[in-house]
Amino acid sequence: MPTAMQTCSSLPDPSSSRARLDIHVVIMGVAGCGKSAVGRLIADQLRVPLIEGDDFHPPGNIRKMQQGIPLMDEDRAGWLRQLGAELTRHPAGVVLTCSALKAEYRDGLRQAAPGLRFVHLAISQAESLRRVSVRPGHFYPPSLVASQFEALQDPSAEPGVLTLAGDAPLEMLADSAVAWLVNRHP
Repeated sequence: MPTAMQTCSSLPDPSSSRARLDIHVVIMGVAGCGKSAVGRLIADQLRVPLIEGDDFHPPGNIRKMQQGIPLMDEDRAGWLRQLGAELTRHPAGVVLTCSALKAEYRDGLRQAAPGLRFVHLAISQAESLRRVSVRPGHFYPPSLVASQFEALQDPSAEPGVLTLAGDAPLEMLADSAVAWLVNRHP
């Protein structure tokens, strides 16, 4: 399991260059890894909008997941196209939360937003199950956690991907991601 990067104290002033970097990033990982919480912190630091990928699932996908039926590639295709369209609607930068489990899903999002970066919050299956089990009111049941790990294709060898240990403190994860995004921006 990777470790979180050290917090970078030499980040640019948020009121200056960070607001003009036009950074597009996907916070990705399995259910319960912290995508929404970390994504919100990153979006706040970068001063860009946050798009919650789960908000774009069609009703049929949500029904399937509520019934404990894993989504297939066909189920995700339209959802991923819509997320790609959302990325293009934000030319000044955006943070998107999306599981982005497979390389082909990530490649489709990259086509929509060239230069797209990914921050993978990696957690163990046991930790994912624990977190999903205590999440109140979410449509995603614990019974589907194993299917996420079966579908996950490790993105760490792909360009433009930072993998962090998702069990690190949220603020540390966000600070590490922002430091990486700012320092790697062309």
